[in-house]
Amino acid sequence: MRNRKRVGWHRYVNGVNIAVVVTALFILIPLYWLIASSFKAPNSIGTASLNPNPLSGGNYSDAFVGYDFGIYFRNSVIVCITATALVLILGTLAGYALGRLPMRGKFPTLVILLMISVFPEVAVIAPLYLLMRNLHLLDSYPALIIPYTAFFLPFAIWILRNYFLGIPKEMEETGRIDGASPLRTVWTIVLPQALPGLFTAGIFTFTACWTEFLMALTFNPSNNYRTIPVGIAEFGGNFNVPYGTIFAASVVAVVPIGVLVFIFRKFVISGLTSGAVKG
Repeated sequence: MRNRKRVGWHRYVNGVNIAVVVTALFILIPLYWLIASSFKAPNSIGTASLNPNPLSGGNYSDAFVGYDFGIYFRNSVIVCITATALVLILGTLAGYALGRLPMRGKFPTLVILLMISVFPEVAVIAPLYLLMRNLHLLDSYPALIIPYTAFFLPFAIWILRNYFLGIPKEMEETGRIDGASPLRTVWTIVLPQALPGLFTAGIFTFTACWTEFLMALTFNPSNNYRTIPVGIAEFGGNFNVPYGTIFAASVVAVVPIGVLVFIFRKFVISGLTSGAVKG
């Protein structure tokens, strides 16, 4: 029986390893092809070679000089950082209240938040456009910051609320016994323990804002306020598709997300696993 269990366990481990390798290859091969193609000369973009020979940085200079990609990058940074900061501030307060404080209507509130988090944005894009137009917010940073905060806040609340549930209440009670106010207790005791959850919510929110397309296209059609997804979609013309420039801009767009995930990967994994086992 023990030998059978060991054989079954080894088969399971081997199956998991194979799945991980296949998944990694599924992600890394297209990513390498994207990066390699971005350094190819325009006349060699369509070739089957995976090695750019000779190396060319013309696609990157064309993206920033010929297509104003620097403006799109700046707009995305401003919008995403502001929206992420608002989501974390509001999500921390709401998540703490739903996870730690006694209050009525917790379950209906959580159900409503879950419904909002999975609600398709295309269903409300028209009324949101009319609202933004009546408030004279079209073609501005608030035109994206406000709806991004509203759409991505429920998911952040869920993550933070589940993480707050895993922090022992005795730590807060100790702070209150020592004379700390409720706000100071949250700031000095609870939040340091909740950093993995904050980083997880922050990275997911930033990524969602960074890659969002529909609202960015609808609310900010002006070139001065376009974000990266809309800017890349506007590259080229009716009879010309600059694939190399698109590849280069896509590589630059992927870099911030990759850097954030790589730097804070331990916090993200901890935050996801903690939130997965807390109810």
